[in-house]
Amino acid sequence: MIRRTFLQNIVMSVGVVGFSSLPFFISRLLFPEQAIASTSRIPLPGALAGPQAFIEACIGCGLCGEVCPPRCILFHKSDGGPESNKPYIDPARKSCTLCGYCMEVCPTEALTVTPIREIDMGIAQIDRVACYPWVDQGVCGACVSVCPLGEQAIDYEFGNFYRPVVKDGCVGCGQCVEVCPEPSLPIRIVHRSEGTEARHGVGIRQIDKWQKGQRLEY
Repeated sequence: MIRRTFLQNIVMSVGVVGFSSLPFFISRLLFPEQAIASTSRIPLPGALAGPQAFIEACIGCGLCGEVCPPRCILFHKSDGGPESNKPYIDPARKSCTLCGYCMEVCPTEALTVTPIREIDMGIAQIDRVACYPWVDQGVCGACVSVCPLGEQAIDYEFGNFYRPVVKDGCVGCGQCVEVCPEPSLPIRIVHRSEGTEARHGVGIRQIDKWQKGQRLEY
């Protein structure tokens, strides 16, 4: 008798749990999880202007990735799309050191050897509502310290010794992104026109073709 009651209680408990979980499974069926696209994909140094021109010129040989010292060059998956096997950089994972090896080894016109200060991978943009110094949550300066191009690319606000400000000399290598200690990454690489608008205080809500899914506003 006791055993029968025990088994009945178990069956009832399982039934309650299963019934209560039904809405969860239905929602998962109707709204399946989707992979979140990278929000920080930028072109390689010396890349042809415009993603379509680069895709058409690049043959996906992978030589750029082979010679890259920091191994920052990643490749799109072979999914049959136009970007299959094409290289890109995600500075949130590993930034470009502007060594120039990828430009030198490229067998096509996809990458052209370009002087370091004439490279245009984009430009850094700082979200001032999340950057530690800009919200008075501490002194940082990591982005300014790591920049390979110095004060022509990023410096501190005039009359201030800890709030970073991006300059026109930034080439978008992403080293500032990689070193940023804030988990939300308030500094990102965007299209140069977008970065120019941001430096003039205009709110941004633009999706660049090189950075699908990225949005940065302030």
